[in-house]
Amino acid sequence: MSSAGESLSGPSPARDIYTVSRLNREAREVLESSFPPIWVEGEISNLVRHGSGHWYFSLKDEQCQVRCAMFRTRNRALRFVPEDGQLVLAQARVSLYPDRGTFQLIVECLEEAGAGALRRAFDALVQRLAAEGLFDASIKKPLPAIPRRIGVITSPTGAAIRDILNVLKRRFPAIPVLVYPVAVQGTGAAAQIARAIQLASDRGDCDVLILARGGGSLEDLWAFNEEIVARAIHACRIPVVSGVGHETDVTIADFAADQRAPTPSAAAELVVPDQAEWRHRLTQLAARLTQLMQTRIDHCRERIEWLDRRLVHPRRRLQDLAQRADEASVRLSRAMRALVGERRARVSVTAARLERHDPRIHLRTRRQHWENVAQRLTSSQLQLLARRRSELQSLQRAFEAVSPQQTLERGYAIVTRVADRKVVRASEMVKPGEQIEARLAKGSLRGVVDETLD
Repeated sequence: MSSAGESLSGPSPARDIYTVSRLNREAREVLESSFPPIWVEGEISNLVRHGSGHWYFSLKDEQCQVRCAMFRTRNRALRFVPEDGQLVLAQARVSLYPDRGTFQLIVECLEEAGAGALRRAFDALVQRLAAEGLFDASIKKPLPAIPRRIGVITSPTGAAIRDILNVLKRRFPAIPVLVYPVAVQGTGAAAQIARAIQLASDRGDCDVLILARGGGSLEDLWAFNEEIVARAIHACRIPVVSGVGHETDVTIADFAADQRAPTPSAAAELVVPDQAEWRHRLTQLAARLTQLMQTRIDHCRERIEWLDRRLVHPRRRLQDLAQRADEASVRLSRAMRALVGERRARVSVTAARLERHDPRIHLRTRRQHWENVAQRLTSSQLQLLARRRSELQSLQRAFEAVSPQQTLERGYAIVTRVADRKVVRASEMVKPGEQIEARLAKGSLRGVVDETLD
């Protein structure tokens, strides 16, 4: 016989009842694990810079909008000040704020939309040239084992040429080097680079070419993302090694080149040989290290995934608490304003009642009371004014401490080029014979550069 608490088909399964906190927490985990860090373009609106240093705003387009939070550890590194209505490109993590159950983005990086336009142009050109076959591995030319001469296409005054020459001298000093000087940044730089590649290909003086420059922003490296440079590399009969920027910088020239090196120094190491036994030994060690590191990485990944399922990351908890504290601060401010409004209304009601009664009976007492109140108010105002004057003086001293004029008073000077009024920050920005002007604490000096020193 079945008991009264059981149905004819057997006992009913236990229900898994979610609390709101558990539902929001697991929903956030699903969102964050389903989306990798993404780039979102949109217009900033409702930007709030909280007193805690965190920023809260919305990103919107013509149809939709999404809430965003950017914590102060991230927004302090920005090189521009975002404003409402500004078009930006945001790198963010998809998340959910569990206290409210609201969908939001945690912004890690924010860029002006111009850089995003360059990236889109970069991606579009990569796809178009790849479709034409300019980047196919089958057309890549092998590097010579021992080149008779090495050509280097770069700026003759930059740090890249010095790094390349130092590496070549250390690894194989007997190989001669031919430098093709070009501009590596600015208007006309791409055309100069393409002409140098074509000239080296036509002359055939070198067995391998190094195309190099130091690191910089996407705009600084844009000459190496031009189509004319990619096609010149593709048409070159000499193997081309690209060593542009730092290890994390990637240009279209890297895709078109026969080999890509992470830095100019690494490009120099690729084109010259080393002792055979060292190469063989390093290959064995690299393979062994790769295997050990892969084993270690796999073990660490499994442990991290296990811990991730059990623990909430402290940074995520801190971010939630910071956002909760910001909202509590806003609620407290609203409550205080409401309380002040209520007390002001009570005062108004009391004043109306007093006006309906004859005040002469208590006039003398009230007059003395108000005189005391006026004296206390005057004293409080004087004390407040003194504190504000002291704070203003402290701020004035702090402002004077960081004032450019104070820096000039200590003997420093601001040097600009007379031709274009640009500030000179490095010796390579001026050439011998150019006029410069030095602004001093009082007056300025103008002179001509005789010699530049590194």
